[in-house]
Amino acid sequence: MKPLWVAAWAAAVFAVAPDLDAREMEEVLVKGRAQEFYRADDSSLATKTPTDIMDIPQSVQILPRQLIEDQAARQITDLYRSIAGVSFFSYSGVTFRGFRQDVVFYDGVRGDPFGGFDIPQLFNIDRVEVLKGPAGTLYGSGEPGGLINYVTKKPSAEAAARFVGILGNFDLYGGSAELTGALDGAGKIAYRLGAFYKNEDHFRANGTAENAIFDGGLSFALGPRTDLLFQATYLDQDLGAHRIRGVPVDDDGEFITSIRWNHNEPTDFQRLEAKVLQSRIEHRFSDALSGDLTLRWLENEQLQNYHEPRGLYDSDNDGVLDSSRREFRDQYRSNQEISLTANLVWQTELAGMGHTLLMGGDWFSQDSYFHARTAASTAQGGPVPDLSLFGPIYGLTSAADYGLDGIPRRFTDDNAKRWGIYIQDQVELSSAWQILLGARFDKFSDENVLTGARYSDDDITLRGGLVYKPVQDVSLYASYSEGFLPQLVTSQNPMAGGPFGPESNRQYEAGVKSILWDGRIRAEFALYDIVRRGILQSDPRGDRDGDGVDDLVALGKVRSRGFELQMVGDIAENLVLTANYAYNDVKILDSNGQDDLVNAVAGRFANAPKHSFGLWTRYDLPMIRSAIAFGADYVSRRISIDGQTVDPYVIFDASWQTHWRNLTFQINLDNIFDKVYAASGFIQRTGHFPGEPRRVELQVKADF
Repeated sequence: MKPLWVAAWAAAVFAVAPDLDAREMEEVLVKGRAQEFYRADDSSLATKTPTDIMDIPQSVQILPRQLIEDQAARQITDLYRSIAGVSFFSYSGVTFRGFRQDVVFYDGVRGDPFGGFDIPQLFNIDRVEVLKGPAGTLYGSGEPGGLINYVTKKPSAEAAARFVGILGNFDLYGGSAELTGALDGAGKIAYRLGAFYKNEDHFRANGTAENAIFDGGLSFALGPRTDLLFQATYLDQDLGAHRIRGVPVDDDGEFITSIRWNHNEPTDFQRLEAKVLQSRIEHRFSDALSGDLTLRWLENEQLQNYHEPRGLYDSDNDGVLDSSRREFRDQYRSNQEISLTANLVWQTELAGMGHTLLMGGDWFSQDSYFHARTAASTAQGGPVPDLSLFGPIYGLTSAADYGLDGIPRRFTDDNAKRWGIYIQDQVELSSAWQILLGARFDKFSDENVLTGARYSDDDITLRGGLVYKPVQDVSLYASYSEGFLPQLVTSQNPMAGGPFGPESNRQYEAGVKSILWDGRIRAEFALYDIVRRGILQSDPRGDRDGDGVDDLVALGKVRSRGFELQMVGDIAENLVLTANYAYNDVKILDSNGQDDLVNAVAGRFANAPKHSFGLWTRYDLPMIRSAIAFGADYVSRRISIDGQTVDPYVIFDASWQTHWRNLTFQINLDNIFDKVYAASGFIQRTGHFPGEPRRVELQVKADF
């Protein structure tokens, strides 16, 4: 299918587009301010209650829809430059304040339909919220770097329609349609329908990517105090010549071959199908008391057929590593999750102080099934041929050549359950002083369905914060927060040293938030100290007891320290800017007598840059109803999991958009200078993940 239909569609929209009143268009453009485009002033993520960001004693970032659209961001990796302290690790995983993680939330509840190996798409996302540091008191188990929450688009009673067409290099084409409005005259029943499709070639050889999303919602105003919402999403993703690993590098971090090199054959693939259902009811018992209940269910299936790199070798004994050994992996994953979250919020005054009291609980169940079979490389006596680094010839082999029916499968079948209850009080001591106190009890259990092995434990997490406002537009704050992460049931074997208690983590954070230049700019500074204990890893001494099972050991203590600066605001009348800088230093303080740690080398964590910087700025040109934008992304030197250098990089992006009638034309140019760089490192045999070359994307939007 060729992209001609997009051009035809755009021409048709041109023909029917009505004129807008000139004053109406001018009003839209005059509102080119941070508050309209890039700045959100309140969030429920950090407290589960609507709270002004200035009153939150922890660092929070909000990436609103306009920023997503201006950057033409289709997936979350396109936005990392705009999140202080976050950089790419692998697939959906990030480095967050020095630690690797990939757990995300949707609308404040667990349930990721993409499952870790597929990158979350942004079509049905209204904004992205980021809470820095441990979030265990409100959200349960998780890594200590922070939490990324996707806020989905909701129905609106106000009638609106948007149609988008996209074209670009790498044979990119696609489009989307969104409709919302009322189904009754009173506007008490509203709907939203959305459809998205995108097809493109990957810059790696043989690679393709096809994404389709269908999304809908219904909202009901059941009365003056009760609202009910239903949402459904269907995701279908087909990635050709995936699962894509990295490109081999030398120890200095230089790519040995072209970044187009791919270890996969044209017949390889990674396919994901996911279904999500979500409902939420909100009720206001009185002006002071309100509650909500959210139920989320999802099911996803993922099938992977791909060639896995197994190391380089010198095929003709000339001293040059020129070929990669490969094995073939046939893998299937299925996942079913259901979560239930309830909150009750009471706003009152006691002892002359204002209180916002939150009481809540959540329950989560996950059934995960996996089976796989592997065909070995020729070096291991198997049928899978090697592949040249410098003159690869594709299409000479495929899964059909490996006799997979005669290879036994490996199976896992796990069930995990989590539930917790929490309480929090936001206390306004005076107009200048506020405190936040919170506590949570968690119970978790895991079961290996195939072996019958079970593991259960519980934990208590605490949180406290203090905010002082010497003047209205300045907030000084300090906070303490805790988190935990249960160990897997497969790691609890007594013969391997188990059972092991959950990981624990805590953070001290202090900072200042200020509104400057008569409200035009909000600037924030955060200083943090995180300690993480109990990271489980393989014992380098292997089977210490001679019982036939390699031992595990929990790392004693890892510390992450750093600071972040972020700013969003109006630099001039028509100039809006969002910028951030982060410094991070991670050290292993207690290794329990071990020299190596998974994802760390010589005391430094893999893919954890000491310095990162992100910039996006937009300048409006009202006279010609247009806007230009410029962005930059810098990440300093890192190391891979196996200790190879990952070179620093800086890339630049730009965009232009212009309005005509009810149409918006936008062109985005990413990686302007076509820089070759490594977005992150991994292990030596799979190489570094190369960043995307120069990308050009043209977008036409029609709003009705």
